[in-house]
Amino acid sequence: MDITQRIDPQVRARLDQYLQLVGPKGLSGIGDIPERRRRQAELTALRAAPGVPDDMDVYDLSITHGAATPVLVRVYRPHASTRQAPCVYYIHGGGMVAGSVDGDHAKAIGLARATGCVVVSVEYRLAPENPYPAALDDCYAGLVAVVDRHREHGIDPGRIGLYGTSAGGGLAAAVALLSRDRGGPAIAYQMLVSPMLDDLSSTPSATANTGFGAWSREANIQAWRALLGEDFGTGRVPPYAAPARAGDLSGLPPTYVDVGDLDLLRDEAIDFARRLCWAGVPVELHVYPGGIHGGENLAPDAELSVRVRGYRHNALRRALCGEEPPR
Repeated sequence: MDITQRIDPQVRARLDQYLQLVGPKGLSGIGDIPERRRRQAELTALRAAPGVPDDMDVYDLSITHGAATPVLVRVYRPHASTRQAPCVYYIHGGGMVAGSVDGDHAKAIGLARATGCVVVSVEYRLAPENPYPAALDDCYAGLVAVVDRHREHGIDPGRIGLYGTSAGGGLAAAVALLSRDRGGPAIAYQMLVSPMLDDLSSTPSATANTGFGAWSREANIQAWRALLGEDFGTGRVPPYAAPARAGDLSGLPPTYVDVGDLDLLRDEAIDFARRLCWAGVPVELHVYPGGIHGGENLAPDAELSVRVRGYRHNALRRALCGEEPPR
């Protein structure tokens, strides 16, 4: 059976439209990273950008740290949130080489509305212009600054959750490791969505679940090369760069992992969840039949996408707000 026939039908329909628009290999087939970013920006511009929401305050902060360029974080605070609200620290995807706070603006608004949490979205430097550890340094510095100024932003420092998709999922896992090892901010929860964790890209799913046009093994390897430079493929890659290499996962926060069964990152996500369980970390793992990498972006209104988001929102409300799921 052709594996593409197993893609969720609603996602497949939108995937076909997307490939007609950008070419048979999608954006991941564009080998030149600046050109890929340009085309991605064009596609993002085609979608109606949400304005400033009436039901929340949205503002930007500039965080100065060791890098020459300050880190920008964007805060989304629902008007209905409590005085000391839980916080979701949001790290966008883009394969370490693309993506932005602006590009994920609508997603951050939706997450804040759905959970009632303050959402803080971080802008990190991209590879290859800024290889490891630039992105991780930015993400960690933004988190530390927000927690240090929690009273100013009405955030409960005891209820901080990390949320990352794809490359952002890998960075979220790395931030959790770094915070544990440095004695940094206490992380109450982490949510890793189709996380990019393993620089080796050698699992069965990385080989089989590629070529759909959403994200390919070739683009994944190119992204890791851009991030790691000469260390790519060597034993010098630290776990903070590729969390799949971490030997000790104990002491990490309760973790939610979800991934599509046709996602090329499926096996590394499942393996990370399994190893977290072995280390005594509470884990909730979802593997969705018919899901591909980036399928939710392609078809946000598909039944599968709506269902997946609902599970995530319920999990965040349970973990950070103490709410029981609806019966």
